[in-house]
Amino acid sequence: MCIKFSQLEISYCLNDVESVAKQLISNVKTKTLLFYGDMGVGKTTLIKTIVKILGSTDDVSSPTFSIVNEYQLDDDRIYHFDLYRINDLEEAFNFGIEDYIDSNNWKLIEWPEKITPILADSFDRIDLELDANNRILRLNLETSN
Repeated sequence: MCIKFSQLEISYCLNDVESVAKQLISNVKTKTLLFYGDMGVGKTTLIKTIVKILGSTDDVSSPTFSIVNEYQLDDDRIYHFDLYRINDLEEAFNFGIEDYIDSNNWKLIEWPEKITPILADSFDRIDLELDANNRILRLNLETSN
């Protein structure tokens, strides 16, 4: 097996988030997107835009207190997780995270490091950071052939 890593890096302002989200969607290889970055870096803002671009007409909000929000697409669903408030993996099991993770639906996960042991083998990692007034997005793609 040959594993290849490639990286897409985009520096952008919040005004450009729609364009960035479209580019991100056109480059991901899976329906499981893991969002890494500090508080306030723009993870939820980017995810809200992605949900709209994927075609949901639902009101999109942060699942900080509900932990997971579900959005409907014509022929699919999007699960948006904010795991910031999860203390350990057992808490995630208590709300049935494995059922979501095992589904073939879109999974957009903020703070995925809280559930690393149960993450699928196939995912796209998105790292976000602030640089002065811009956001820097790094999409890390892992492919095998």
